Amino acid sequence: MSRLIKASLGWGGSLTGILLFVAMWEWGSLHYGNFLLPGPRDALASIHGFWQEGELWGAIWATTWRAMAGFAIAAFTGLILGLMAGLSHTLGRALEPVSTVLLGIPPIAWIVLAILWFGSGSMAAIYTVAATTLPVTFAGAQIGARTLDKRLQEMGDVYCVPGWMRLWDFYLPHIVSYVFPALITALGVAWKVTVMAELFATEEGVGAGLAMARVNLDTAGAMGWIMVVVVLLLIAEHGFLRPLQKRMEPWRKGAVQAKS
Repeated sequence: MSRLIKASLGWGGSLTGILLFVAMWEWGSLHYGNFLLPGPRDALASIHGFWQEGELWGAIWATTWRAMAGFAIAAFTGLILGLMAGLSHTLGRALEPVSTVLLGIPPIAWIVLAILWFGSGSMAAIYTVAATTLPVTFAGAQIGARTLDKRLQEMGDVYCVPGWMRLWDFYLPHIVSYVFPALITALGVAWKVTVMAELFATEEGVGAGLAMARVNLDTAGAMGWIMVVVVLLLIAEHGFLRPLQKRMEPWRKGAVQAKS
């Protein structure tokens, strides 16, 4: 019963924040006018219009698979290279400047290069997402591997703990605590960069819808597409990454219960 009450309070706090944001949005719409800042009802009406015209689901699918494909490439590559760089001081010194350079290149520059290399289409968006999110996942994995407690390694040596048990019980919980915040940040960047790349490089997707709204001076349509992107990001984070994080960090749940 106590768990249900705590969960309800948690959802209630999140709902309060959402309602406060919507209220401020509605106030801004009333203050500045629908043309400059369409209200939530105008944005929802635009989304309903996209659905009726058959544009909504195709755009959602195109943007989702581009964002997730680029994110998956960056996550896999960044985690492998980051762990290797964290465990090897020499490799870390060699890869850190490269990561810094990649992180300093603006996404718009990657989009221009991707269009020149791959042409207009999905590959340009996927490549841009992978290039911009790779340094984020790399940094999280590198810091997690570099800050491993040497005393745990010494304890494993003293008690002759098997290698698989060290990895699962000693090293993985520590590394995961650094990796998942980096993955969540990279996921948010992936959605934003995907929409930006679609705005310039594709003829379908949420970004293409924003480009059409810009041409038509359809501010309500632009706000509708922005709302769609935000919902997709929340679904990806709280429907996939957060549950995966809870499964990978059972010790954190136990620590929270012990404090309460």
